[in-house]
Amino acid sequence: MTLTDTTALRRELVDRLTADGALRSEPWRAAVEAVPRHEFLRDGFFRRFGDAWQPVPADREDWLERCYTDESLVTQIAGTIVPGDIRGEILREPTSSSTLPSLVVQMLEDLQVQDGDRVLEIGTGTGYSTGLLCHRLGDGLVTSVEVDAEVSRRAGIGLGACGYFPDLVVGDGLAGHQDGAPYDRLVATCGVREVPHTWLEQTKPGGMVLATLCGWMHSSELAQLTVGHDGVAHGRFLGRQVSFMLARPHLPPPLGILPDFESGEERSTRVGADVLDDWDARFVAQLAAPRTQRLSLTSADGTRHVLVDVEAGAWAALALDREQWTVRQGGPVPLWDAMEDHLLRWQTDGSPALDRFEIMITPQGQRVTWPTP
Repeated sequence: MTLTDTTALRRELVDRLTADGALRSEPWRAAVEAVPRHEFLRDGFFRRFGDAWQPVPADREDWLERCYTDESLVTQIAGTIVPGDIRGEILREPTSSSTLPSLVVQMLEDLQVQDGDRVLEIGTGTGYSTGLLCHRLGDGLVTSVEVDAEVSRRAGIGLGACGYFPDLVVGDGLAGHQDGAPYDRLVATCGVREVPHTWLEQTKPGGMVLATLCGWMHSSELAQLTVGHDGVAHGRFLGRQVSFMLARPHLPPPLGILPDFESGEERSTRVGADVLDDWDARFVAQLAAPRTQRLSLTSADGTRHVLVDVEAGAWAALALDREQWTVRQGGPVPLWDAMEDHLLRWQTDGSPALDRFEIMITPQGQRVTWPTP
């Protein structure tokens, strides 16, 4: 198959996404069938190789077929490194990718756009989702903000190759783009710890904001918010375990030198650290201590499950000893006390699923609640 003849691959992708329930309407099916994903991946991508990443250049035999798989394809490592920069392997963290198409189109379906809607996209990335929006609405109605100038430039090349010329903005996506406001819809393709009120200010009353609320313990949920005439947004989580790279200003700080876990005060716990292996429970715990990071340390004495709030200087270390969990805490804030109380209240209320939670955003911040019996 030639690069100019990817019609069959695009139709196969449409059929796969439709069968999986991601594609639910004809306008978005037409967009996926029309927009060639490979145009946004011409610089290649990385594939995971054990704990490392290896480049997959565009001249590799299986490159084209992989462009049309339903998987996320990493396009940048460590903030600057692209596939053409290395020959071997790299052991750094991804910083940009082409999100798996099923998630992209599910979110676009959830955005509920109508003909004539103006859309602000936060996080251009490779530009593939931007291209789908352009096909659906027309590029004159699409604005996309990307913090990385080089990423935005490459996205513009891919969009231009497809015949789309939306308003591409290089800047801090958390600030939105006031010059094009107000928008009917705002969609973020990066994760945030808190939804910026700026996004609500730039969205029309009755408009929708779709964003992924994340935490530093790696549990996240897609929030669907409607903006009111008073500038306050109300909404709910859609119950999808959506993972996006965090917006760069919302990334956690380095852990630095860990505290002395033999200090602090020790007590028995009412909830063990193993509860944090559950996605929903971990999300609930994050709500109580949103700046906390989680790690495990194994030694001859066993495994410690460690929680650290670097900015507050607080920590908690949990361990299992003869079927009894204990916690030792230090710093100005008892981290596990806050998480434990929150988790026990949630469990007492029947451990409702995250799609039953409600979220409200005001100028003062955000509030997440769950239903009580």
